[in-house]
Amino acid sequence: MANMTNIMRWVTKALRKPPCPPIKFPTDGFETVPPSEVLEEEQFERFKQGQYYPANIGEVLASRYQIIGKLGFGTTSTVWLARDLEGHRDVTLKIYTRDEDNLEEFHIYKQLSQGSSWHPGHPYIRKALDVFTIPSSRGNHPCLVQNPMWESFRDLLYRNSTHRFTEDLLKSGLSQIFLALDYLHTECKLVHTDIKSDNILQEIEDKSILASFTQAELKSPSLRKFVNGLPIYASRRFDLPKVFGRVVLSDFGSAVRGDERRNHDAQPNVYRSPEVMLKTDWSYPVDIWNVGAMAWDLFEGKHLFYGNDSDGKAYSTRAHLAEVIGFLGPPPLDMLQRGKRSHEFFTNDGKWKADIEVQTSASLELSEEFLNGKNKEMFMAFMRGMFQWRPEDRKTAKELLEDPWLND
Repeated sequence: MANMTNIMRWVTKALRKPPCPPIKFPTDGFETVPPSEVLEEEQFERFKQGQYYPANIGEVLASRYQIIGKLGFGTTSTVWLARDLEGHRDVTLKIYTRDEDNLEEFHIYKQLSQGSSWHPGHPYIRKALDVFTIPSSRGNHPCLVQNPMWESFRDLLYRNSTHRFTEDLLKSGLSQIFLALDYLHTECKLVHTDIKSDNILQEIEDKSILASFTQAELKSPSLRKFVNGLPIYASRRFDLPKVFGRVVLSDFGSAVRGDERRNHDAQPNVYRSPEVMLKTDWSYPVDIWNVGAMAWDLFEGKHLFYGNDSDGKAYSTRAHLAEVIGFLGPPPLDMLQRGKRSHEFFTNDGKWKADIEVQTSASLELSEEFLNGKNKEMFMAFMRGMFQWRPEDRKTAKELLEDPWLND
C-alpha cells in the first residue's frame, strides 16, 4: 500500500507542469505623478505611517505569485492582479497593511470553504485560494489570494447612463445573491453584515480581459509616483468583457457567526436594520434587510433611507428610525421592549418621542417610480418580505428565491 502511495505521488509530480517563468516588465517608459499630487492610498493616514506594503509590478511574492498590475486600494489594503507561476493561472492578491490582525477574517474564509459544494449557492461566494505573509523588517503583511473578479455592481451602476438597474438585471442579480446568502446562512452559519453594491462582484467568464490587462501593462506601463524612493501605482481597470459571469458575494471582513448572541453596531449606515439601530440581539435577518435596501438603491437609483438629521448632512439613528416609521408605521411594542436603545426614541408604551418629525405622508408605493399595476403590487410584496420591523417576520433567503415577482 505504501509503495502504491509513493507511485501515485511520483506520477502526480511527473505530470505537474513546471512553473512558468516570470514576465519581464518594462522598468522605464512610464509617466510619473508630480510630488504635489496625492495618488490613491497616499491619502490615508496609514500610508503616511508607512503601513502599506511597497509592492512593485513584476515582483514575485512567496516564490510563486508575480504582480502584474494594480486593481484597487482601500484603507487597509491594496489589490493586485498576479500570475500564479506554479498554478498557471491569474489570481488577485489583497495585500494588507503591516501587522493587520486578519486571523478572524482568514478563519471566516476557511469556514466558507467547508460548506457543502453541492449547495446551489456554493459557487456564488468568493472564497480564498491561499493565505500567506510577506515578511518585512518593519512588520509583516498578511496577503489573501483569490480568483480575479470583474467590476462590482456599483461599477456597473455607474457604467449605465441611467445609473439604475433594469428590472431583468435586478431579478437576475438578486436571485444569485439569495443563493449565496442561503449558503452563507445555512451551510456556513455566518452573517455577512456589510452587503453593498461594492461587495457584489462578477466572475470573469471572458478570460481575454486578463490577457489584455497584462499586455496593456507591458505596452503602456502604469502611471506612478515615488515617495521616499518607494512606488505608488495608479490602478488599472479591466476591459468590458464580451460575456458576463455569475454574480459573487465578496468581502467577508465584517462577517460574524450567526449562532452567537450579539448586539453590537454593524452594517453601512443607510442599510442598518431596525434591530441594529435599537440594539436588540440580531443575526441572519440583518442581511435580508440589507439586501432589500441595496436592491431599492439599484432599481430606483436612490436610497430609500438616508438618515439625515435636521441639519441635512450628518447621519443619525433617530433620523433613520423616523424614516422607517414613515414607511412602515410604528414598531411593535414587543420589539421595542427588547432594544437597549429603545428608551432613547420611544416612550414605554411605544410612542415616538425623539425630537425629529416623522413624515406621515411617506409610503413605499409612492416612492417607487418605475413600475405599474400588478407588477408593482408584486414588487411591493417582494420588498415588504424584507422590510419588516421584527427580524423573525422577514423572509429567509430561500423563501425569497421562490417569490412570485422574482420568478415572474
